[in-house]
Amino acid sequence: MHHKRIITALIVLPLVYLYVMYLPLKYVLFLLVAFSTLALAEYYAMSGVDGLMRFAGLGFGIVLLSVHFFRGRGYWPDILLLAIMVIAGIRLFSRRETAGSIMDVGYTVLGLVYIPGLLSFQVELLRCGPRFIILLYASVWAADSAAYYIGKGMGKRKLYPEVSPNKTIEGAVGSVIGGGLGALLVRTVLMGQIPVWRAVLLGLAVGIVTIVGDLVESMFKRDAGAKDSGGIIPGHGGILDKLDGALFAGPVFYWMALTMRIL
Repeated sequence: MHHKRIITALIVLPLVYLYVMYLPLKYVLFLLVAFSTLALAEYYAMSGVDGLMRFAGLGFGIVLLSVHFFRGRGYWPDILLLAIMVIAGIRLFSRRETAGSIMDVGYTVLGLVYIPGLLSFQVELLRCGPRFIILLYASVWAADSAAYYIGKGMGKRKLYPEVSPNKTIEGAVGSVIGGGLGALLVRTVLMGQIPVWRAVLLGLAVGIVTIVGDLVESMFKRDAGAKDSGGIIPGHGGILDKLDGALFAGPVFYWMALTMRIL
């Protein structure tokens, strides 16, 4: 498992960096939409959402992110409300039994808000320039890596065993430190115009929120009785397993960057 993590990271990270930095923004949007769709499909599989409701959810997820990129945030509420109406209508006419209808519609709509909804803040960052996406994900990945290795090597005190038995307080501290170091590295190499303290503060916040995002996904997986959201990435689990921290980190990063006038 350890070797698979390293090999996968050595192959994937340089490719993602080159893709994000040197291709037109619409191609980066395509990558973000693709990851969102795969992660949403994993979430629906865990939640038992299937049939027409599954396809409707996946379709609206693509529409939400695409319209956001090309037309801005103003259309988001209307598209989401339309999605709720369509999904509820599909449930009404596709199954005659009423038992479980709230749960069926709720799981489907929650997936839209949880994955493409939270990822929409990364679309906003993308519109500001690809370097902000690199800064965000470098902080998230550094936080994840530091949490994993420090937790494995030094972790003794459990962080939240009811939700994630393997996570430790030491690993959580590593996540915060890793987030700060990752942001500092990207700031030094790519974004020298950002004051050091602001970059580090952003990274520390990402390190904290990444833990919350990871725990939220663990909560969902335990409820669904799943160990991983999928197995598409060797040694890393599913797409949602890799996006969980970034889902929560994206909005916080965006709000803080606006407040500090970095964007």
